Order: sequence, then structure tokens, then C-alpha cells
Amino acid sequence: MNTTNRRKFLLKSGAAITATTLGAACSSGISPEKKQVPYINFNDTFRWKMVTTWPPNFPILGEGCNLFAQWVNEMSGGRMEITVYGGGELVPALEVFDAVSSGAVELGHGAGYYWAGKLPAAQFFATVPFGMNAQQMNAWFTGGNGTELWQKTYRDFNIIPYPGGNTGMQMGGWFNQEINSIEDIQGLKMRIPGIGGKVFNQAGGTSVLVAGGEIYTNLERGVIDATEWIGPYHDYQMGFHQVAQYYYYPGWHEPGTALELSVNREKYEALPTDLQSVIVAAAERLNHWSLCRSEAMNSEYAVKMAEEEGVQFRRFPDDVLTVFRKYSEEVIADAIQQDPLAKRAYESYAAFQQQMNRYTPYNEQLYHTNYGLMV
Repeated sequence: MNTTNRRKFLLKSGAAITATTLGAACSSGISPEKKQVPYINFNDTFRWKMVTTWPPNFPILGEGCNLFAQWVNEMSGGRMEITVYGGGELVPALEVFDAVSSGAVELGHGAGYYWAGKLPAAQFFATVPFGMNAQQMNAWFTGGNGTELWQKTYRDFNIIPYPGGNTGMQMGGWFNQEINSIEDIQGLKMRIPGIGGKVFNQAGGTSVLVAGGEIYTNLERGVIDATEWIGPYHDYQMGFHQVAQYYYYPGWHEPGTALELSVNREKYEALPTDLQSVIVAAAERLNHWSLCRSEAMNSEYAVKMAEEEGVQFRRFPDDVLTVFRKYSEEVIADAIQQDPLAKRAYESYAAFQQQMNRYTPYNEQLYHTNYGLMV
């Protein structure tokens, strides 16, 4: 084949290939000029900081953050390293939200009710008294519009939130006196955050917001009369059974508390697209791991505290729970009336809970009430 003929052949071949490519793109509904190529740069490395509201290396909650950092490093092939700081090590425990929002750090881990004073809607993405359990919360986040709404709510604060764990159904708290009626709440000082704290105030007590690392000392010295924290495993590790006599249930104020992995939006959007996906995948793994771990350890340590430590488990009287529920409705109504974002968040939450409540009587509620405890 001479040079002239060879040139003609190549031109025809190129035209045919181009036509085939365009035809394939059109048949798939993808316009060639709109097709996006992921931004991946294997030469870039990233060193991020993660601050938490939990004491350093705190079991499950802090431990999960350390695992999150490990998973990100492994999935990124070592291109992304995250250093985790417990509450107070780099920033105060209750300033995690501000640190991530400002870009002082890239990542944070905590619970939305800790910054409800700054963003009232945040607490509805953590927990609501007499609200949804952990399974229902995850269904709202993943199967409903919970996460999408959550991220819209945080957008003006330069933060992208993701579900980052769940404590499961919590306990009602530790008290140094019996609670036989609502009158026994009068004058009590209790460490209890979020909407539950406001309900406690309505019932005649005084809620106090104290970081986790300070609770034991405050309870021991009588600065507070009672405290809620999480559940049997964490409460045992904190030693609350040594400084309080009565352990009450159920955790009416936190029936399924969702934890929050927060990412600085600007730093996240500057990442290569594969590392963005790594962050999301690791968050999903953390969300699953922490709930499973909490459920397993709480069941073990509830038995341990009762049989080995002689802890007195007490159920809140029905009339006390009835009053708490009444005040919960009043507190929530007031909160959403004053803040449009809070109203939007709670209306979505409540609608999804109502949907779930119409379904659960046909399955898990019936099963656990009538058959689940038959062993």
C-alpha cells in the first residue's frame, strides 16, 4: 500500500471509529461532551485531622473513630492518613462542630444535639424523646430522605454530615435516689443533653451539659445528682456504678441516638473523587460497626453489673414516663415554631416515624412482645 492510499485508509478508519463511538454514546443516552471522568491522582497524599467529643480512645465511640481512620488509610492505599484526637486534645469536646465548620480540622465526630444551641435543627438528626430506634433512624437516613435533608441543613455551615454510628436504645440514667413519682424529679440536677434536657427542666429538674470526661467527678462530688450517658457497657467503663445507686430504664430521651461524622465541605470537594468515595464508604462501615458492637457489649455488661456489681436496675414508673412524653411534645412544638430548619427536620422525622409505627405492629413489635423472650 503506497503512502497516499495508506493516508486515505487511516482517515476512513478514524471516521468510522468516531461514528461508532458517537452512536454508542447516543444509544446509551449519554452525551459525549457531558461524560465525566473521575479525578484521580495517585501521587497526591493527604494528612487530615479528626476531632471528637469523646474522651481519647473511648470504647466503641472513640475506638470506632480510630478504626475509621484505619479503614480510610487501607482503602486509599496509604494516600490518606487521618490523626484522631479525643475531646480536649486538640479542641474542647463541645467545639467539634465549630472546628470542622471553620476548616481548622477536616473531620469531626460527635452527636448533633451537642450543637443544638448553634443549630437547633441538628438535634433532630441525633435523637428525639420517644422517637425512632436505631434501625428506624438508619432507615430514615438511607431509605428515606434523612441524610439528604441533614446535608442541606448543614450546608451553610460548610459541613457535610454522615451517619457515623448509633448507640442503640440507651438507659434512663443513674440516680442517687429512687424515682417513684414525678415529684422526685423536683430540684434534681442531671447531666442530660438535647431535647431530653429541656424536658427534664419542664418536669422540675435542672439539666446540665457536661463533657463525658467530667461526668464521674461531678457525680462523685455532688455537683450533679444524676446522669445519663449511654448504656451498660460504656457506663460500666466510666465507673458510674461506683458513685450512684440506682440505674433506671428505659432511655426515653434517647431511643436510638445517631452519631455524626462531619466533613469540612471545601476540604472534601478538593479531594480526588475516589477518596471522596472512600470517606463515604468508611462512614457507612463505621455506622454499621458501632451499632453492632454496642448491642453486643451492652447485653454482656447488663448481666455483669446485675450479677457481679449488685447494680439495682429500676424501671421508670408509667406516670413519670407519661409526664415526660407530655413535656416532650411541648418542648418540640416550641423548638420547631422558632426555627424553620428545625421545623423542616422534625416534620420529616415525625412523618417517617409515623410510617414506621404503622408497620412495626405486624412484625418486630409483635414478635418481641409475645415470642422474642421465649428462651
